[in-house]
Amino acid sequence: MFGIFKKKSAADKLQEKYKKTMEEAYKLQSINRTDSDSKYKEADDILKEIEALPENS
Repeated sequence: MFGIFKKKSAADKLQEKYKKTMEEAYKLQSINRTDSDSKYKEADDILKEIEALPENS
């Protein structure tokens, strides 16, 4: 009725994971550049997964 029980799609879950990973990478930039770079790589891999999903799902 209000979308309370609506299940998230795979794309929505990946979008949230991508956003969280990018935030972590940004925070790590000033602390540890190597860890930040690995987080950005992880986020890029997630983005590629999102792009590989079919449009209508």
